[in-house]
Amino acid sequence: MRVLLAGATGTIGTELTAQLLAAGHEVVGLTRRESGARRLTEAGADGVVADILDAGALREALAGRQVDAVVHEGTAIAGTPIRHRDLYPTNALRTYGTANLLRVARDLGAHRFVTQSFLYVYGYVDHGEVPVTEDAPLGPGGGGAFDRHVAAMRSNERQVLEADDIDGIALRYGFFYGAEPATRGMLDSVARRRLPAPRRGTGLSLVHVEDAAAATVAALERGRGGEAYNVAADERLTWTAYFDAVAEAAGAKRPLRLPNVVFRASPYLGVLMTRASIHLDSTKAEQQLGWRPSYPSVREGLAAVVRGGQR
Repeated sequence: MRVLLAGATGTIGTELTAQLLAAGHEVVGLTRRESGARRLTEAGADGVVADILDAGALREALAGRQVDAVVHEGTAIAGTPIRHRDLYPTNALRTYGTANLLRVARDLGAHRFVTQSFLYVYGYVDHGEVPVTEDAPLGPGGGGAFDRHVAAMRSNERQVLEADDIDGIALRYGFFYGAEPATRGMLDSVARRRLPAPRRGTGLSLVHVEDAAAATVAALERGRGGEAYNVAADERLTWTAYFDAVAEAAGAKRPLRLPNVVFRASPYLGVLMTRASIHLDSTKAEQQLGWRPSYPSVREGLAAVVRGGQR
């Protein structure tokens, strides 16, 4: 397939470009910078400079091209979000950016659209000990600005899954980690003992960037239109256990434990670490997409990051 990839130079986009090309697909990669377009061209893709929030410029940049599918991996998240406003630009990409890409998809003749969603589309609340499947209701947000984030994720999914002339698919990823700046920064901070852990961290689901990209290729090739898929490793983990695993990978002492109330000073990340709890069930992706994570445990994935290699 000829695939239009938005966010082609981002955390998952870079890995996804490589995997799509390796699988025999052609990639038209969208990026907002000339330097990104050059990197895409050097990798074997067709690099195009365009902002998906600028509908007119986007259509003009892609004029004359034809594609079979569109993959929306566009975000504006640099590092780990701490404040609510860190997510506002990404909320815009999930609403207006998605709408613009759907219009372009129709113009370019695409018959398939895969979009990036996120585990907290189910809500920034405590989901208990039972793994969450795709049948679970979306939201509530958790109140206040959290509702704004969930509304953006739901808008993104609704636009794509309910498109009546395109096979739309949503991938609800766990937290990304891998050979990317945020993980490497965390390894360095933990090694220097600059990153404490909550005494009682809540549950979370993670997925290695390589595995997230592999699931995306599988969804593009075998996903069912109108369906959403959870994409995360099977391992049950808490934020505290994750920080411990990072310390182990970095060869450092276990991070200091601080009372949960200290982390709540961060209006966004603090809630994730101490109040919102979720574990994704990815059985549907395994059964329908034929996808399995190469890194079923975080320790395996982090060890590969430290080695600087891939499976």
